[in-house]
Amino acid sequence: MTTPRIGPTMTVLEIVHRHPDTQAVFHSWDEKAKECIMCKALFETVEGVCTRYGLDLDEMLADLEQASGPGHAG
Repeated sequence: MTTPRIGPTMTVLEIVHRHPDTQAVFHSWDEKAKECIMCKALFETVEGVCTRYGLDLDEMLADLEQASGPGHAG
């Protein structure tokens, strides 16, 4: 089993800096959050974002991990 590249204590900024393709994932979650996550929660952890907006942490982490792609470990 591979070690996840993205964890719940990483900030949105840290994730998009290391894995630029994850920007699309955050944009895809904007509708559920009812605002732009990268605009309003850039410095929050993924866990904090999910708590703040009532989003599914495991689902978001899975989406982010998939978007970070193989061989893209920053």
